[in-house]
Amino acid sequence: MLRMSKMTDYGIVLLTELARAGNETRTARELAAGTGVPLPSVSKVLKGLQGAGLLVSHRGASGGYGLAQPADRIPLTDIIAALEGPVSLTECGAHGAHPPAGSCELETVCRVRGHWRIINRTIQDALGRLTLADLCAPVPRLVGLGVPTRPPAPTQNPAPPATARGVPS
Repeated sequence: MLRMSKMTDYGIVLLTELARAGNETRTARELAAGTGVPLPSVSKVLKGLQGAGLLVSHRGASGGYGLAQPADRIPLTDIIAALEGPVSLTECGAHGAHPPAGSCELETVCRVRGHWRIINRTIQDALGRLTLADLCAPVPRLVGLGVPTRPPAPTQNPAPPATARGVPS
């Protein structure tokens, strides 16, 4: 199962809240109240995002956190990498083109290693095309990823013709 951690999910929720705030700052308490994310988790996630350079903090009476750059310049891969490390399905794809020797015990005999690198790169590229601004949009802007932007319309079976008494003939 491919799944992000709860903290990464929280990080994305918090960043979208900050992106919607525009240039205004938000305190950890305001973000917790506005998103429903528990305050201890908010504090932990904000610290990680700030350390990765995605957030800036401002001290003082009107202090709080804000985005370090516009939402349309923050790719999803940067958010995930800040909280989980590099986006990768396998160990051999987590370290770029040449992982350190010994990162996988099958490294010297693996016949699919090159394929995993291609798959990992494809996922990284797809996530890298999505930005924080895309996640704030009311309709997903997943153009070019092969993901429909709207759910398909339900198929409707035409109703059988009714007779005068409401009984089909």
